[in-house]
Amino acid sequence: MLGTAGVFFLQGHALGQRLVGIGLENIVAVATSDAVLIADMDRAQDVKQAVAALKADGAAQASEHLRCYRPWGWYERVALGERFQVKRIMVKPGAQLSLQSHHHRAEHWVVVAGTAAVEIDTDRTLLTENESIYIPLGATHRLHNPGKLELHLIEVQSGGYLGEDDIVRYEDVYARDTDDQ
Repeated sequence: MLGTAGVFFLQGHALGQRLVGIGLENIVAVATSDAVLIADMDRAQDVKQAVAALKADGAAQASEHLRCYRPWGWYERVALGERFQVKRIMVKPGAQLSLQSHHHRAEHWVVVAGTAAVEIDTDRTLLTENESIYIPLGATHRLHNPGKLELHLIEVQSGGYLGEDDIVRYEDVYARDTDDQ
């Protein structure tokens, strides 16, 4: 968005990031929470070359997206550390995640909006806004949104390995196997 005196502003991610340019002409600028692309408009078609360079450098931005869509809704990474990861998760009304467990991580879920029906081993709990639950390492668990509104929660994962391939899936209404996250 062009401001006064040749200054442009581009609103970034929900965290309020802004990309500011001064005195630039004929450019395209794209900002996400983990990357910024700035190119001359005449070279915009060369984005494939930039992606190839990022892949060659081993940059996660070339192949991973912070927001990942699933049949039940989506999740996005908020923070990543050496032994922890924080995600924001949205579950559609009536949808549920698979019955699953993890070999390398425990999880803590905090409901920020909506209602969550949580199954951990043989226990079943109903959580509403501002309530939380801990899922121990190795516990069989499932999350379901029984409500008519979207369920939003914050998930804090902790453990020695936090990859999406650390999911042992026992039941899944979407007929995914362990290779389909």
